[in-house]
Amino acid sequence: MNQKSNKLTVPDLISVGVFTALYFVLVTVATFACALLPGVGNILLPAVAALISGSVYMLLAAKLQKFGGITIMGLVMGLFFFVSGHFVLSFAANIICAAGKYRSKKLLLASYVVFSYGLTGPILPLWFMKSAYIANLTARGKDAAYIDTLFAPINSGSFVVSMLAILVCALVGGFFGQKMLKKHFEKAGIVA
Repeated sequence: MNQKSNKLTVPDLISVGVFTALYFVLVTVATFACALLPGVGNILLPAVAALISGSVYMLLAAKLQKFGGITIMGLVMGLFFFVSGHFVLSFAANIICAAGKYRSKKLLLASYVVFSYGLTGPILPLWFMKSAYIANLTARGKDAAYIDTLFAPINSGSFVVSMLAILVCALVGGFFGQKMLKKHFEKAGIVA
């Protein structure tokens, strides 16, 4: 009886690399789309990324079905965003997926929501470290007009809206990813 190993193999790591690259491309697309929304684009970026990246996340989880893949993807993204907290949440997301043996649709969706909040690392200082953020921007030569534009939408209301937007977009993106997985990838035999 040939039992599937739970350890990540070299081909698994290659798959994780491919999915991480795809996820990174989608986050880049979301970044460019959000740049078209001056003032609020930066705080909506995690929600937009969550909305469009669900298919990549769900396909990684379904194809790999091993602990560590999601964590590695989060670690790579966290390193890219200079250790912004993405790793901790990706590890938690991996634990949630593993609890459902990478097959429970509800736990996969919950894990994607947790993973999506990892992109908040770069924007949380806007709300919680405002003075230090402004001092850093000033030290880097940013003018007052730029700083005023950046912080104009930053208040407790925009924080709540941003966090709720991530939740809603991650649920929609994850649900869409699950539908795409079932409709296209399972039929094609790419995942079981």
